[in-house]
Amino acid sequence: MTSEKSASPDRDAINDGRIVSSRHLVSERCAELSELEYALIMTSNAFNKWMVRCMAAAGEPDMGAFDVSLLHHVNHRDRKKKLADICFVLNVEDTHVVTYALKKLVKAGYVTSEKAGKELFFSTTEEGKALCMKYRDVREACLINIQAESGISGASIGETAQLLRTISSLYDTAARAAASL
Repeated sequence: MTSEKSASPDRDAINDGRIVSSRHLVSERCAELSELEYALIMTSNAFNKWMVRCMAAAGEPDMGAFDVSLLHHVNHRDRKKKLADICFVLNVEDTHVVTYALKKLVKAGYVTSEKAGKELFFSTTEEGKALCMKYRDVREACLINIQAESGISGASIGETAQLLRTISSLYDTAARAAASL
């Protein structure tokens, strides 16, 4: 059987030195999204690994990345938080994932729950607050020192964070569109 090349442009010609993980998804209309998506995958995995290792160095080796981020959010501003608010702020659609993680944190003694009317509120215990501060100490010694040495400015990091929050809304909108297909 012979193969004929189609008249359409070769998809590999779109490369232009782009670093992507899924060549078949690169769009002629916005190849940069494929670059971003690969960078997000790499960053997400590196960040998750960092959170787990930092928490282990802080004294808690049995937490997953989501548990770590959830503990820090519950500890944020030392305020009691409702499940719905936690899910909303962390942009987690599946409340069961959050509920399960909260139960693990309660069982470990880092978070407590309190019922007020029909609502359940979560807050960190003294042990949870102390663990968050140990994590902060490790973060300061490892991550912040490396960031300072990297030459990447705080302002640049802040601008990138703003851009990522904006891009997050693109993916949320696209997810709603895909759910309606």
